[in-house]
Amino acid sequence: MPTQADLTPSGVEATRRDLDGAREWMAAICGPHWLRVSRPGHLQFHHSGTVLRAMSTTLGYVEYGTDVTVSVDTDAPLNCYSVSLPLTGEQELAARGRLWQSDRDNGLILTPHDAQELAIMGNCRKIIVAIPRPALRQVLEDLLKRPLNAPLTFEPGMDAANGEQAAWWRMVKYMLTETERGAPLSSHLHVAADLEQALLKGLLLSQPHNYSDALADALRPACSHYLLRARQFIQDNARENLTLDDIERAAGVSRFKLFDGFREQFGQSPMAYLKKFRLEAVRREMLADRSERNISAIAMGWGLTHLGRFSSEYKKLFGETPSETLKRAARASAVPRV
Repeated sequence: MPTQADLTPSGVEATRRDLDGAREWMAAICGPHWLRVSRPGHLQFHHSGTVLRAMSTTLGYVEYGTDVTVSVDTDAPLNCYSVSLPLTGEQELAARGRLWQSDRDNGLILTPHDAQELAIMGNCRKIIVAIPRPALRQVLEDLLKRPLNAPLTFEPGMDAANGEQAAWWRMVKYMLTETERGAPLSSHLHVAADLEQALLKGLLLSQPHNYSDALADALRPACSHYLLRARQFIQDNARENLTLDDIERAAGVSRFKLFDGFREQFGQSPMAYLKKFRLEAVRREMLADRSERNISAIAMGWGLTHLGRFSSEYKKLFGETPSETLKRAARASAVPRV
């Protein structure tokens, strides 16, 4: 059982003017890495933060005073998930054969076991959250109610301006502000551990990763048999000209009960579920085919016969047109692997 001292946030702070000193300090926070700087004489490293004692998550700010590059090797992986958001300046992450840009509206997650290179530019001052690998694994396994069968791997880019990811960053900023004010509430025995749990759970629920679908299934209320029948019917016959009457007959319940169940379980009507399933299927097939000339044929093959409406609904769901999806995928595949 943790004690009051275990759960009380503890401040950390360091200023370094030498490369080795800066690297060694951040290695103690995040794990082993290489640090390169083009103008060593301009290095003015400063890190300040708070260690949340329940699971050793570190929240704080870091700046190097000049452009630096951080490199991580799979032979010596990080010991934490490093989540950062610039307040000034920019970052660029090269990993998994792609590039991710980061500024005050776009955060980054460095997954520990990836080979990656992070360029920190423009006298970048950023928020950094370092979450130990065992802590995040423990929280995820508790949510899934089973052990992980593969390492947890996040999508590196985070939208810090919109949606659930932006809400997570607001939580981080709130916790930092309260800590700077003396944190009378967050240092309380019955609050500190809950706040840290909320931070880790919030990241797992808001940021896409390789367990996102499994986590959504684990947290979803048990699905009624008639909903399972209806969902399976939709997925098996999505290429056909389905009507609401068809789905209702497959479910074997009244239309009112069908609608009520779909909205409670899936957050949308049966026909909206069908449309989303078709659009996602088209996207997968497009990316597998990589041929722009086949967009219309693929869409029509999935029952989306009104092509103008298809393009509009596709953009609404995925934030880009079908042709933009293919162009972005082509650019990504052309970037050399790190």
